[in-house]
Amino acid sequence: MKRPLICLTLTARTLEEDAALVNKYSQYIDIAELRVDFLDEDEGLYIRRFPLMVHVPCVLTIRRHIDGGEFMSGEISRTMLFARALAFADQNPEKNFAYVDFEEDYHIPSLQDAALAFGVKIIRSFHDMENPVYNLKQRCDGMRKTGYEIPKIAFMPKTLPDVTNLFREAESMTDYDHIFCAMGPLGQPSRILSYKIHSYLTYVTPEETSGNLPQIGHLDPVTLNEVYHFRSLNDTTEIFGVTGWPLVKTSSPVIHNAGYEKYNMNRVFIPICTPAISDALDFAKQVGIRGLAVTVPHKEAVLDYLSDIDMEAGEVGACNTIMRRNAGWVGTNTDTYGFRKAITDFLGITKLHHQRVAIIGAGGASRAVAYVIKQMGGRACIFNRTVSHAKNLAERYGFEYASLDSDSLDELERYSDIIIQTTSVGMNATESSNEKNDPIYFYSFHGTERLFDIVYVPEITPVMVRAANAGCKVCNGLSMLKYQGYKQFKLFTGVDYETAVTE
Repeated sequence: MKRPLICLTLTARTLEEDAALVNKYSQYIDIAELRVDFLDEDEGLYIRRFPLMVHVPCVLTIRRHIDGGEFMSGEISRTMLFARALAFADQNPEKNFAYVDFEEDYHIPSLQDAALAFGVKIIRSFHDMENPVYNLKQRCDGMRKTGYEIPKIAFMPKTLPDVTNLFREAESMTDYDHIFCAMGPLGQPSRILSYKIHSYLTYVTPEETSGNLPQIGHLDPVTLNEVYHFRSLNDTTEIFGVTGWPLVKTSSPVIHNAGYEKYNMNRVFIPICTPAISDALDFAKQVGIRGLAVTVPHKEAVLDYLSDIDMEAGEVGACNTIMRRNAGWVGTNTDTYGFRKAITDFLGITKLHHQRVAIIGAGGASRAVAYVIKQMGGRACIFNRTVSHAKNLAERYGFEYASLDSDSLDELERYSDIIIQTTSVGMNATESSNEKNDPIYFYSFHGTERLFDIVYVPEITPVMVRAANAGCKVCNGLSMLKYQGYKQFKLFTGVDYETAVTE
């Protein structure tokens, strides 16, 4: 099997800037795509020189706005740019563009003939920035007008099943080179696992210019190589992953893939973004995923799809880890282990007798927290905006419950020895504390409380800032994430993670 090439997409304003990026990331890439549509207008006069500036095979692309590009000057001007870049081909092919990207409906015979005459491979591309694309083989067959073109189809999936279909349709497409990619966060698996869809290449974007193509969803070249070990993936690679929504940022792939690398395991751990757990399981079946970490909001909903769960997941009523067994999935909960280890490290004690604990939230994570607090002997009150959810969880463990608003301020004061924030509120927050990013914005800290926030991005959440400023001891959820991830790693591999990464 040919490994897909890694293509660095260049969207800087000058050729010098683009060349500098190629040189910086040269060890992580195989080819580079010059996006002429992003260059300053004067730079277009000199694009013919670019292949010699970088010494890697180059793709010449001038993308129209309708296809997600920045070129707005019309087809005559674009044709002239293509002609300038392909003209006066050198006897040394390294001084020429190795590829040129023409859209499906762009047919200029003289340009096509020139490309073929000088050994420039034609990528014949189709982009749909709004919708998924189906009948891939039929579309690709129709795009290969001469039989030499490399058809490319890039689309914006609306749901994960659109991506699942891409993997299903591409499974048997091995007759000729093609390029497939699903864009955006939903499509990220198609980039990491491009070998499974037999794609000729996968695209990456430097961090320095990632803001130029925010809707596309490219990974950066360092992450693709150093986190996902892209160049070592093959048909025998065992696949694992994490699923949730919106799953904007997750450290689980970093944790698991580091362990696989340390123990030289042919495995990869990928993010699978979807609002429907059933769609994640369908995707897992199609791709052959053997185990999944399950995060918000799927920890409770996933129970309906499991053939078996262990005692702890049953007690908690939530599951964050599932493994493929025969024809079904079995589940467990490693959040309990992770939280127990993390809270013990934070507090320096293993028992919570005479401690009053406020648990903020009543979702899947709070279920694991409540379970551990009960085991440690603490007394707790569950605070949640939907009081019925707080009531259901509280009654499971004999705790009290209250609404999560200023009407319950007295109750929160009473249970404020330890405050455990289990919701996603505050995740990715960049502003100071307000009603939207601080779940207990109405509460004034006294300095004696100990606050544990399971959110870990940002490292210090708005509510943690307020608590720390008042003199409270605070902790984020990174240690909990690591510990529960270590337990998952052991379940998935049979190897102790901490041994794996320290030997």
